[in-house]
Amino acid sequence: MDAPGGPVEVELKYRVAGPLEMATVIRYAGEAGFRADGQVAEVRVRDRYVDTPDGRLAAAAVAARLRHTADGVLVTVKTPLVRHGAVVRRVELESPATDSLVPTDWPPSAARDAIAENAGAADLVEIVTLDQVRTVVELQDETARVSLTLDDVTVVAEGRVVDRFAELEAELMTGDEAALHRLGERIEHDPAISRDAGTKLERAMRSVADAGIATPPAFGEGSAARAAALETAALERDAAAVVAALVGGADRLVDEGPEPEAAPAEESTPEARAIEPGVVSIAIRPPGKTPGVTGDDAFAEAGRKVLRFHFARMLAHEDGTRAGNDPEELHAMRVATRRMRAAWRVFGGAYRPGRSQRMRGHLREVANRLGVVRDLDVQIDGLRAYQATLAPGERASIGALIAAWEAERDDARILLLRDLDSAAYRQWVTAYSHFVVTEGLGSLPPLSPVAPARVRDVAGSRIWAAYEEVRAYEPTLRWADLATLHQLRIAAKRLRYAMEFFRDALGPDASSAIARTVALQDHLGALRDAEVAATRARTFLVENSGRLSEADTAGIGRYLTSRERELARLRRTVGRPWRAIAGPSFRRALGRAIAAL
Repeated sequence: MDAPGGPVEVELKYRVAGPLEMATVIRYAGEAGFRADGQVAEVRVRDRYVDTPDGRLAAAAVAARLRHTADGVLVTVKTPLVRHGAVVRRVELESPATDSLVPTDWPPSAARDAIAENAGAADLVEIVTLDQVRTVVELQDETARVSLTLDDVTVVAEGRVVDRFAELEAELMTGDEAALHRLGERIEHDPAISRDAGTKLERAMRSVADAGIATPPAFGEGSAARAAALETAALERDAAAVVAALVGGADRLVDEGPEPEAAPAEESTPEARAIEPGVVSIAIRPPGKTPGVTGDDAFAEAGRKVLRFHFARMLAHEDGTRAGNDPEELHAMRVATRRMRAAWRVFGGAYRPGRSQRMRGHLREVANRLGVVRDLDVQIDGLRAYQATLAPGERASIGALIAAWEAERDDARILLLRDLDSAAYRQWVTAYSHFVVTEGLGSLPPLSPVAPARVRDVAGSRIWAAYEEVRAYEPTLRWADLATLHQLRIAAKRLRYAMEFFRDALGPDASSAIARTVALQDHLGALRDAEVAATRARTFLVENSGRLSEADTAGIGRYLTSRERELARLRRTVGRPWRAIAGPSFRRALGRAIAAL
């Protein structure tokens, strides 16, 4: 049998369908011959499950998470459950890590190697987060020691709370497995407790999919050969087979190797190791009303100017966002993060990939958290504006919908503030500050002495490529569905940002081209808002059909109809702003603007 902490986990797993106190479970354990050994403790953990964008870990029957606790971060690799009666087994490798999504940033370990082996050179992304409040106590009898855990789980994806559920687990730490079966027989008498058919991750991913959020392929539905090897290893409690199945090619781990001399300087600065909440030791100020990019700037340094400018704006609105008194503060902070993400798309190739990924990773998380709150603010403002048009006697009919959206917004704000208060965010702010003010840091050298490297040599092709992505929608625009129109909006936004980043170096015609692009983007944005409002209202009616009064149902139904009519109107009229940028006059203006480089 493996020693405690070995790679095969043996436990009971139950789904809790109703209210359950730990004291009740301890009483059940006492009836099964166990006694509590020590005090009941409450532990808060955050589990960030990661995979590649195309689900390579899931396809290899591997789940990976970064567990954040008060004591630090652990990386854990798990495999699908193997059930034997009430008892389940699975393989688990766990080692120290950091909050980075780049495995080479973690200390060497079998868990890290297992992820690298199965993910290859692909990036990791966060697919779902489980925030858990864990109530824990250890049980003891004459034959075994068991860790009993009652988990209150909140499922978070794209900054939204998509599900809440409770689970009960009893893990065998040492001793005879028969003790678990005896404990399980007593626990299962409670009608609120039922055997769990899967893992927390599987439950969470179903909730994410039900919320309409795209996910990688389902965990455990991939490689049959890999799953069979892991199942055999779990049943036989064979640690060597576990590691061989998971890490069989770890010597092929791809590592970027050491970065140039600037990288250690960043990591050794006191600011990168610890700073106080809300404090940035490196002063970041916008250089003026624009980033100040010139045609003679090196492309990487022009990117640094743009990133520094919008990072300064992000920081300037952080206090207002935290206070929550003015929604425009959060809006401005979100816009700054979106522009930085767009800047990384334009300039990212000028920097070393490892550093680029580290800078972008947490930025994406912050932008997503801000985006969820901002989108709900917009929806609530639109709903209240509609309410103001109603007769006084009808305004209360949409009160339930307003209250539900405001509660969802409040949940999203809690998650946002928790992230802004985290050590990970503070460390990222310090590292990002250092990057945007340190000339040459992380920049790739030119491929040759004559390779295009200045703004005047490179910006034109970047802007024109962004325009080509917009114009490519022309053949399908007449029949475009809502998803296609949303993608067109994203393409228009990228064109706008590309022009704005280089605005100071472009000719005067850039102003007209930017204004036309903004008009298309705004039209498509209003269309998207109407679509989201209609979808949310419809979902609310379906999910609450048995709880709403007839007046509330009718009132919310009328709001839904108004959004659908607005959606139809905006789809009908999209041709006007489209023609303003699809025609030859726009191309001539864009060409003249670029010609000034």
